[in-house]
Amino acid sequence: MKTKSGFSIAGIIAGITATIFVIVASILVINANNNATNYNNYDFNSVIEPDEHNGHIGDHIKGDKDAPVIIFEYADFQCPGCASINARVNKALEKSDDKLAIVYRNYLLSYHQNGTAAASAAEAAGLQGYWKEYADTLFKNQAEWEYATPSERTTLFNKYFTEITEGHGDLEKFNKDIASENVSKKISFDMGIGKRINLPGTPSFYIDDQRIDYGNEKGSSITINGKTITWDHTLSGEEFTNLLLDIVEAKTK
Repeated sequence: MKTKSGFSIAGIIAGITATIFVIVASILVINANNNATNYNNYDFNSVIEPDEHNGHIGDHIKGDKDAPVIIFEYADFQCPGCASINARVNKALEKSDDKLAIVYRNYLLSYHQNGTAAASAAEAAGLQGYWKEYADTLFKNQAEWEYATPSERTTLFNKYFTEITEGHGDLEKFNKDIASENVSKKISFDMGIGKRINLPGTPSFYIDDQRIDYGNEKGSSITINGKTITWDHTLSGEEFTNLLLDIVEAKTK
């Protein structure tokens, strides 16, 4: 039975089954795909297009894909810091006059019980054209689902999907895609990149092969087009938004 609005019994049952299965399946696929993929064929500092190794799901981009400045974000939907900074990232995008784009890649932390399911749900929503809206909703409502049971989580994830799509999305397909091999491959592929650049944690941001170390209590710096931008303490809130805008300005001059 295919239902494109509301909560069908079939959709909920499929969702519960999918979210239990997806954790085990994703771990197996992550290990297998990382071993099978030759990451030397990819430029981690460029937008990666869909192919067989990422489940035919390319990089997700916030902002104009043709923007002159591209920053790469590695994050986990259950990471509190990632949720907190997401609003600051979106604010920088709004203020950048379409000069900035953020490429989002999944990097799951093993101790987050619902991180894999959340990433899978976002990818499944993306297959119907709603990745950005779903990602923002997951971050905004993180406290609601982060410690939910599998059945509670399924209900919430289905609710978010229905609300975001205004009832026009295919809920049954959404639940099937959560547990699909392609979605697992996409998450696996992103994880493989993070491991190969020795990602220190989440959220992490990179530009021009440089890490934007905004969380260093002693401060840090980054060099863009020969201009060094420095800060002497951990940046948070509006300061982080302004740092991204300073990088945009330096990169586009």
